[in-house]
Amino acid sequence: MEKTVYIRLRHRLQIRPNQSILLKDIAQVIADDDIYEKLCELPLYKVTEQDRNIVVIDVMKVIRAITQLFSNLEVQSIGPAQAIVEVVTKKQKVSFPLFLLVWLLLFIGAALAIMNFHEDVSMQAVQLRIYTLITGEVDSKPLIFQIPYSIGLGLGMILFFNHVFKKRLNEEPSPLEVEMFNYQLDLDNYVALKENKESMKHLDDH
Repeated sequence: MEKTVYIRLRHRLQIRPNQSILLKDIAQVIADDDIYEKLCELPLYKVTEQDRNIVVIDVMKVIRAITQLFSNLEVQSIGPAQAIVEVVTKKQKVSFPLFLLVWLLLFIGAALAIMNFHEDVSMQAVQLRIYTLITGEVDSKPLIFQIPYSIGLGLGMILFFNHVFKKRLNEEPSPLEVEMFNYQLDLDNYVALKENKESMKHLDDH
């Protein structure tokens, strides 16, 4: 009697250089108990130095390896057709001077962006006008209005990005995190199509 195995490829996987990729690493597997352990330990790919930092494993390659091991199995694939394997090398520690330089550049860039925006919309003139309308007085430096506005601007940025350093304020993702997530999805889709040799066939291929 033919048995059925269900596999679901993981979207992204991190692995060390020169490490073998097993089926349990790259996919979730549902199978009978008598073959489950053997399936999970099935080697699919050996990472080499030529692979650099990205390897794409196609579901057809996974099904081929499973059916070669168990010819009487019916394999049902659920989910994505490719799994992206990221080869992670040992991370180098970031030097403090480099961190300080990047932080300084970002700080100055953000400050210039805020100041240029305020200049474009004539924020100072608007604040002076609002202060005059509320108090009936003319003041060239209404600090009682400008200081709370500056504090509110900083608090608003914290609420917008939903982070205070590494601490998250709530479980809702920030707009920046959503944009980064969408960018990562587009990047993964590009890599899956570009790096997957089995998804392309050229005229010179035989």
